[in-house]
This record gives sequence, structure tokens and C-alpha cells, in this order.
Amino acid sequence: MKKREKEKDHALQRELLQQRLQKDPWAFRVYITLRTVVLLVMVRSVFLQNWENAGICLLALVLFLLPSFVEHQLKIELPTALEVIILLFIFAAEILGEIQAFYIRFPFWDTMLHTINGFLCAAVGFAMVDILNRNPKIKFTLSPLYLAVAAFCFSMTIGVLWEFFEFAADCIVHTDMQKDTVLSTISTVMLDPENSNHAVVLRNITDVTVNGQNLGLGGYLDIGLFDTMKDLLVNFVGAVIFSVIGYFYVKRRGKGKFASHFIPSLAETEEPDES
Repeated sequence: MKKREKEKDHALQRELLQQRLQKDPWAFRVYITLRTVVLLVMVRSVFLQNWENAGICLLALVLFLLPSFVEHQLKIELPTALEVIILLFIFAAEILGEIQAFYIRFPFWDTMLHTINGFLCAAVGFAMVDILNRNPKIKFTLSPLYLAVAAFCFSMTIGVLWEFFEFAADCIVHTDMQKDTVLSTISTVMLDPENSNHAVVLRNITDVTVNGQNLGLGGYLDIGLFDTMKDLLVNFVGAVIFSVIGYFYVKRRGKGKFASHFIPSLAETEEPDES
């Protein structure tokens, strides 16, 4: 009995893969290519006994299944462009960013990914509300401006929750997800000799000493604050860009070809009858 169930599951998986190939050949090819690369990296990590990198690869493989899972469970259809960007985003963040240390080699890498994240989360938030907005069973209709604001708020909320996760990881597991920043100028009330809550400005900082040892950083070491605010700022930029695009997409329903490449919609079999 269990053998028959397994055979049915394998047959169903093969059928889903064939349907996926027919529907979105580009997304399917990108998925297969990235999955193969991640598997090779994971095998190499296992041989080198680098279990942390192997775990990151396993996480990436699981995340690669997320678009298909969302489509199947929520009965929605992801545009090919959005699905490809999500797959590339996961690969760029986990494999290139973490394992290949692109976050360290290229200072703009983290900023770029957080900007894209703000854009993508706004697209997802916009679609969630827009699908409800177009459902005839819902007794109210939201304006394009409200949809844009909802998408923006959803994106910023996801960005804040991610920063909470980074902070928790740094405090509990002692990682460095909130990357440090070297500053030459700081202002602080901690050094006010009169304790009058007046900020003392220190400029042209060139050395930092910890326990009598000069760290040789060339400035003051800020632990995470500037990185967090920068990440939220670029998330804000990405969210605003898509919210504006989404606003005009709804305002001119059916004419926004660019926005339609990033906004999920109900699957055709589940589309409500609007007649």
C-alpha cells in the first residue's frame, strides 16, 4: 500500500514538473540550473566537512521550492519574471552572499539585495490585497492609493522583521549578520562631562583601542546600527518604487504591462466569474 502511494507521489511530481516546463520554460530552466549548482556546492562542502555551508545549500534548495508551493497551495499564478527573480535572489543571497562571501567582497551586494527585497515584498503585498479587491464576493472595493499604501506597509514590515531576525542571530548565536561600519565621526551624550544630555561630537577618529589593543580599523567601529538603517532605507526605496508602479497599474487596469510581470494573480481555473 505504501509502495503504491509513493509511486503515485512520484508520478504526481513528474506531472507537475512537466506542467511547469510547459507553462514557464524559462523559469524551469533557471530553476534546474541553479538547483544543479547548489547541489554541486553542497557536495563539495560535505567533502570538505564544512557543515555550515552544507546547511546553507540545503536551505537554498528548500527555498527554491517556495514559488511552486505557494502557487499550488494558494491557487495563484506567479509571473515568469517574478519567479525567476525570486530564484536568482535566493541564489545571490545564500550561495553567492554567504558561501562565496560576496557581502564582504562587494560592499554594494547587501544593499542591492535589500532594495530588490523591498521591491519584491511590495509586489507580493500588493497582489495579496489586489486579489481580494477583485473578488466579487468581497463587499468593498479599495482604491488604487490604498492598495499602494498596503503594499508599501507590507514590504516595510517584512524588512523590519528581517532586521529583528538578524539582531536575534547576532545576540544569540553570535553571528555578524548586521555588518559593522567604520566611522570617523560620532556624536554621543555618554561623553558629556556634565550629564546634561548634550551630544559630544568626536571628529577625525583614526584609532580604536579595546582592552589596550589597537584594532587598526582607522575609525570608530559601529556595531550594526548604520547597516540596519541602510538596509531599511533601501528597502523603503524598493517598496516606494513598486507601490508607485502598482498604483498606476490599478489606475489603468489592463494597461500596465511592466507591473503585470511582477504581480501574482489567481490561477485561471480559480478566477471568479465577473459577469
